[in-house]
Amino acid sequence: MADVKEIEQFDTDEDDFDTVMAEDINFSGSIFFEKPFMIKGSVDGSIDSKSDLLIDATAFVRANITTDRVYIRGKVEGNIDAKRLIYVSSTGSVTGDISAAQVVLEPGSAFSGKCTMKTSA
Repeated sequence: MADVKEIEQFDTDEDDFDTVMAEDINFSGSIFFEKPFMIKGSVDGSIDSKSDLLIDATAFVRANITTDRVYIRGKVEGNIDAKRLIYVSSTGSVTGDISAAQVVLEPGSAFSGKCTMKTSA
């Protein structure tokens, strides 16, 4: 079970993110970032990060994701490999395999795939 303190420390306000990809942006390609990033639009490709990623309720992401922590409110199609945490809110859905030290699926969320819990470093 996820540590509540770990989840509470995940910033979810837009002002807490260095970069916010707006709802009207459709991006195709590879994204790499090292500071917190929020997606509100759509992404088709791959995402590689050393920081936090928030996929907002309006977002549609078709990509394999490698990150430290990810909070999903929108829709993701692709595999997710997070070092510490994958959190899928009640509005979120994931179709693909997920792997993290902690995985939280809120009631109402949708998940189709294989889940692997790995030990934290």
